[in-house]
This record gives sequence, structure tokens and C-alpha cells, in this order.
Amino acid sequence: MSKKILIIGGAALIVLLLVVASFSMGMFVGGGINGTETPQTTSAAAAAVSTASTVLQESVEDLLKTSPPQSTSTPVEQEDLFAPFWQSWDLVNDLYIDQPINEELMMQGAIKGMMESLGDQHSSYMDPDQYRQANMPLEGSYEGIGAWVDATRDYLTIVSPMPGSPAESAGLLPGDQIIAIDGEDMTGIDGSLAIRKVIGPARTSVTLTVYREGEGEPFDVTLERAKIILPALEYEMLDGDIGYIKLYNFSEKATQDFAAALEDLLDQEPAGLILDLRNNPGGERDSAVEITSQFIDEGVIMYQEYGDGSRDTFEAVKGGLAPDIPLVLLINEGSASGSEIVAGAIQDVERGILVGMVSFGKGSVQNWIPLADEQGMVRVTIARWLTPNGRTIHELGVVPDFEIEYTNEDFENEVDPQLEKAIELLINP
Repeated sequence: MSKKILIIGGAALIVLLLVVASFSMGMFVGGGINGTETPQTTSAAAAAVSTASTVLQESVEDLLKTSPPQSTSTPVEQEDLFAPFWQSWDLVNDLYIDQPINEELMMQGAIKGMMESLGDQHSSYMDPDQYRQANMPLEGSYEGIGAWVDATRDYLTIVSPMPGSPAESAGLLPGDQIIAIDGEDMTGIDGSLAIRKVIGPARTSVTLTVYREGEGEPFDVTLERAKIILPALEYEMLDGDIGYIKLYNFSEKATQDFAAALEDLLDQEPAGLILDLRNNPGGERDSAVEITSQFIDEGVIMYQEYGDGSRDTFEAVKGGLAPDIPLVLLINEGSASGSEIVAGAIQDVERGILVGMVSFGKGSVQNWIPLADEQGMVRVTIARWLTPNGRTIHELGVVPDFEIEYTNEDFENEVDPQLEKAIELLINP
């Protein structure tokens, strides 16, 4: 039995070990990946991993290009609507006891309130100071606690710990909310800034106050930061002639790595294949579409739907390596974004079987847009993505065909009931 590990960029270190799980891209905050060598693909694999479509981002770019120019005064058609606002503005300026008024802070507060009124946890405002801090060069950017996080919620939220990381060793779980860092309350602090407080030099410590649903009270976890090497994926042949691929994220090079691994496994003539997307926080949309296309040779992979009801359609890339092999996908609460694109498409077209737990439920698309006069940025939800059957998974997740728990007790006893079920389904279909 052979086991191989492909690492994006050779033996690359992750530049930042806390990653924002934001669709359309799970980005490394503050950097990329070192190294130059990547696994090579050949023949059919090369065709399968060609760029899915150059128009994947065009809809977003066109939306921004066609946005009305920024105005420095109230448009005529909205003067009546904004009359109470300007009346309130004048009353504060004229009557408030502590003068002079900081009008810049009032303006920033108005923007923040406007974004909060949307009732969308993923749309928000970053003021100029927060914007500058979030874009400062990072120290010790190869080091941290090793966790994929969602920085768009009220509190920095763990999507999944990285394998072999301090976060995993400390027992952090998907859904854990970091409500304080080294005793400092994170209420109202932008997630991008909270990330900066968690990262730091290896062999230094950070104490996180964690709220976990189902626990009575928040609790503290002290972690020692470290350097972490994270593979793009792992793959091997399991007993029973079952091919197995564990994909950790949908990075820029993941498509090539995945094709190389899949081609190697197929050369060994497996009876079936298991794709393990558990705790995979997502990443680039191109990569998710292309990897799904290895198993679905034609038809829709996903839709991207905008506020006016229009849609962009993303179809399978021709030349997939494994359109017919029996397939089982493993998902759990840490499977988000790109993982849900793959799982939703596989489920809708009945291409394979899903085993595990309900996925994270990240089905919207955000964009950060700088404001005029260096007044910060707003993050706006610009679209939602849908499965081939038109399902939205946002805040719902993808429900597996076989819902099976993987408990802490299972982990301690080194048993994996989800993987065992997947093998059973392939050996005894």
C-alpha cells in the first residue's frame, strides 16, 4: 500500500496560518506560498485542468465597472428620502452639548449603521484605521495557530483546524467563536483585525476565550504558536482496492495537484474512489469547478445569482478523468464554500454518495470595495451561488445522504465511522 503527499509549491510553508474562508476565494491573509515546483500532469489530465472559464470573475468586475460614480451630495431623486438624515445631522451639530462635533466619525457611524441594517453578517464596514491595520505588512507571517477561520461573522469563527496544528491539538472545533484574545474583548472588532491578534512568532503563546454552542460557559484555551506545513492533499490506495484522496483546500494549484493524484490512483485500477472534503474550508471557485469536472463530464456545476435575478452559469470542463468511477464524498461541519460546490453538484446530478455531517453553509459571494478619500472599505454581498438544481445552501449546508457522527471518542480510539461507511458503500453497493 503506497501513500503519497502532494504539497503545493513543493515543500511550501503557509505564509499565514489563519485563513479567511470567504467565497469566492479562501485567501492567505498577507501573503502566498513559497516554492516553484508543482506536480506535472499529462495528456487527458492536462486537458481536464485547463482554466475553467475566464469569465468566472467578469460578472463581479462588470458589476463594479457599471456602478454609478461616487457622489459627494445627495442625488436629487433621493432628497426626500434623506431629509430626516440631514435634519438629524444638523440637530446634532447645532444642539449637542459637547462641541465641536467630529463629523468624520459621524459619517463613519452612518456607514456602519447602513451596513448593519442589511441584516447580513457578511456585509460590513471597515473604517480607515482598521483598513490601514488590516493592510499593514505582517510580522511572523509563516506562523500562527493553524486554523481556517471565517472573519465575516460577529466573532472570528473556526471553520476547521489544520491537520497537525496547535489548533487541532488544543481541540478547537468548527463553529467555535473567539470572543476574546489574551483577555481583550473582541465584540465589535472586525475579523481581519482579530486575525492579526492571533498570529505571531512560533513558540509564543496566545490565549483564546472560546464560545462553543452547547457548552454552558465560554472557556479559555492557551495555544503555543508554531510553523506549520500543510499539504495540498494526501492520497493512497486503501484495502479493498479503494482509492482515497484527502483534499485540504481549493487553492490556485489544487487543480493540478488533484489531477496528478487522481491519474496515479486510476492507473492502479481502483474499484471506487473516496474524496474526503472534511474540514476543507474552500478556496478558489475556478478550482472547485474544475475539480468537480473530473467527475461530471457535462452539464451545470453551479449558478451565481445576483440581486436582479440574473444568473451566471458555470458548466463542467470537458476532459474529466473519472466520470464513471463509483464515488463517495465525505463532508462535515468544516466543509465550506468550494467543498459545498463540489458536494452540491455531485449530489444534485446523482453522481456519487455523500457521507458525514451537514456542511458549513457558506453560499454567498462578497467583495471588498474601497471608499473615496481613503475612508475605509465596505464588504458587500453581491451574489449567492446555487447548486445545479437551483438549491441555495447558505446557512443551511449540504445534507449528506448518510448522516454519521464522528465523535471525540472516535478520534481518541482512532476509529473513523464516516470513512468506514464510505468504504462499505463502495465494497457493497
